[in-house]
Amino acid sequence: MNKLKVMTIFGTRPEAIKMAPLVRKLQEAEGIQSVLCVTAQHREMLDMVLDLFQLKPDYDLDIMQHGQTISDITVKVLKGVEAVLQEVKPDIVLVHGDTTTTFVGSLAAFYQQIAVGHVEAGLRSGNIYSPYPEEMNRKLTGHLAQLHFAPTEGNYKNLIKEGIGEEKIFITGNTVIDALLQVVKEDYVFDNPLLNKIDYHNKKVLVMTCHRRENWGEPMENIFKAVVEITEKHREVEVIFPVHLNPNIRNLAKNIMGDTKAIHLIEPLDYEPFANLLNKAHLILTDSGGIQEEAPALGKPILVLRTETERPEAVEAGTVKVVGVEKQRIVEEVSKLLSNSSEYLQMEAAVNPYGDGRACERIVKALKDYFKLS
Repeated sequence: MNKLKVMTIFGTRPEAIKMAPLVRKLQEAEGIQSVLCVTAQHREMLDMVLDLFQLKPDYDLDIMQHGQTISDITVKVLKGVEAVLQEVKPDIVLVHGDTTTTFVGSLAAFYQQIAVGHVEAGLRSGNIYSPYPEEMNRKLTGHLAQLHFAPTEGNYKNLIKEGIGEEKIFITGNTVIDALLQVVKEDYVFDNPLLNKIDYHNKKVLVMTCHRRENWGEPMENIFKAVVEITEKHREVEVIFPVHLNPNIRNLAKNIMGDTKAIHLIEPLDYEPFANLLNKAHLILTDSGGIQEEAPALGKPILVLRTETERPEAVEAGTVKVVGVEKQRIVEEVSKLLSNSSEYLQMEAAVNPYGDGRACERIVKALKDYFKLS
């Protein structure tokens, strides 16, 4: 009997983190031939994750160029993936989440009449321009896919509302928990000496990420000013901010926060040290989507620096709170958690809604069942 040929496509660091443990499971699975294609929509950050999980792509489109637009990425991915699909002829293509690589890889597979499986399916914010372009990418991918691997019951319901047949949807948990549990270690030692010197036990360490396109400009300025005020009000606080490589973000962060002793502006971290930094944090401030999934697994309260989230499960569970981008609101919400131990403990103890670290196992089983390999 011929093996089921499964081709996985991804191109950015977040996709790589969440798909790497799945690729490993596919490589180990009996009856499956795994083929890995990366677009390198991100280059250096992608390579770091590939090295961490010891993955070697079968095809690397290497499309990244500085200053490229969404249209540039779209054209390169569509033509590049088309050529790979014509050579490999997979039975199914797996894509992840909401990047341009995800949507365009799905479109390329559709043009070749190849089945698409969407990992992390069913996330919706309800606003097609926030996050942009991710919200539309995942909606379009959802209508191109034949199989939908939804992390949660809420994601399942979103897909049902959009007319996806329930027999095509599998609730699996989120693969990021699989990845996270593989890399977090209690005795982890950082390469950055600053991170080893910080007193995580006696200080209240806030880890922050802030980079989303919709926060550029005044919202980001408000966020940075709020963080400065927090350190002035709460002397027990230290802030660690791995600053995005975008020069506009870096310049703004330096101008507003660069002279504040309690705020450490550091270079972006690879996935393994960043995951272990989250594990040592007291509180997390972020506009990222993925961190809203990871931090609950570590028991860390999260304040989301956005006006809405496509991950409402964590909000409902109580481990995440959306606080927006207004300075005073951010200061108030952070101060509340720093001074109100009962509210902090309630968020810390909230049950992680994103699974038990066995999502990849469930996806492989679903593929085998669908193609009648079991």
